Amino acid sequence: MFGFKTMGSTHIPHYKNTAGKPAVVMPDAKEVLLPLSQHIGAPATPLVKIGDEVKVGQKIAEANGFVSSPIYASVSGKVSKIEDYLRPDGRTVAAIRIVSDGLMTRCDEIAPPTVDDIDGLISAARESGLVGLGGAGFPLSVKLEALKKGGIDKIIINGAECEPYITCDTYAMLYESEWIGKGIALLEKFAPSVDQFIIGIEKNKPACIKEMKRIFEGDEKVKVVSLPDTYPQGGEKVLIYNTTKRIINEGKLPADVGVLVINVTSLTILAKYVECGEPLISRCVTLDGSAVAEPKNIIAPIGCSIRELLEFGGGLKKDAGKVLYGGPMMGTTAASLDEPIVKTTGAITILDRKDSILSEPTACIHCGRCIRSCPLDLSPVAYSKALECESQEEKIAMLDKNKIMLCMECGCCSFVCPASRPLVQNNRIAKAEYREHQAAMAKLKK
Repeated sequence: MFGFKTMGSTHIPHYKNTAGKPAVVMPDAKEVLLPLSQHIGAPATPLVKIGDEVKVGQKIAEANGFVSSPIYASVSGKVSKIEDYLRPDGRTVAAIRIVSDGLMTRCDEIAPPTVDDIDGLISAARESGLVGLGGAGFPLSVKLEALKKGGIDKIIINGAECEPYITCDTYAMLYESEWIGKGIALLEKFAPSVDQFIIGIEKNKPACIKEMKRIFEGDEKVKVVSLPDTYPQGGEKVLIYNTTKRIINEGKLPADVGVLVINVTSLTILAKYVECGEPLISRCVTLDGSAVAEPKNIIAPIGCSIRELLEFGGGLKKDAGKVLYGGPMMGTTAASLDEPIVKTTGAITILDRKDSILSEPTACIHCGRCIRSCPLDLSPVAYSKALECESQEEKIAMLDKNKIMLCMECGCCSFVCPASRPLVQNNRIAKAEYREHQAAMAKLKK
């Protein structure tokens, strides 16, 4: 990857049916289900019990530890259950179910925070409930802590929305650009050591590029970079390399090379919280896919069901074959339409039955397309071979040699494979086995 001019060169269909359209607001939900783990880190701790009356914006679960995030009520009503919820990743967490009273009564305690320095900004990010809205779910407050340690000279604002269908970040750049301006102004004020803010946007979004240049005209610290319209430009390592030429080596973080990456929509939420005091209780969700009757962006209360979002959005035009959190390249399958929208849900993609059927895999023809398409120049073929090893020692050695933990699971390899091999699925299995082995070795050393 060191010789690449740019990383990420896979051409995929864009299907941006909702680009340039304003969002519609979903005013209420009959009930919401709010998992206490909508982020990387420790689940939040409940502050309410069954039968409690709650209001919009009321904190109902407190952050539990340094890497955690609070949860706020997105509707007013009564707590009907505190139940187990099986997340799409297979983990079971507690979740608070609220039956709406239909009034959307706001909490009296909503008020702008006091922000006088970087500590105040970090505290505001934490109290807002804000996590990475690009999908990773890493609490923003923890990320901003790196600014106190020094060494961060660039902040990259991720406006590269490379997955098919999804346009929630495009909505933010076109219709909430003033909030993006206020968000960067906060960072400029309280993180003066940062000498450059880079907004990365693919070149197939000229309206977004134009609007960002308008907002930051005259601000010498802000640079708008036009990226290739290939996939996966929004991947953190890819974005950093294509905007700064800095490389994130295995086991390292962006802060290790002097960079922070913040999703463009996350920045709008931070600015709104500092100015208005309203925590993260709703977000823009793209509803699209080959089975969706009326593709649109919807401002939806966090915790509402996919079913209610779909009914509000206009329903289906064809029978659904697959319902995805996110897009078709990296999205996670939802178990049912009763699953909730969470903080990291930027899109619900619903594919018809035809588009949901996977081709039968055939033998590898050793064409090398998977390797050439990988933005990090990795070898999915090597990972598949490693999984066939009977010797655990040989398997782990092969995975380690071929840098399995660098795989970002972007799906490029599976997308280009002419034999329809389940390469990205193999990569996930290989990563899981490698992590389990490393954890077991660490335990033995103790």
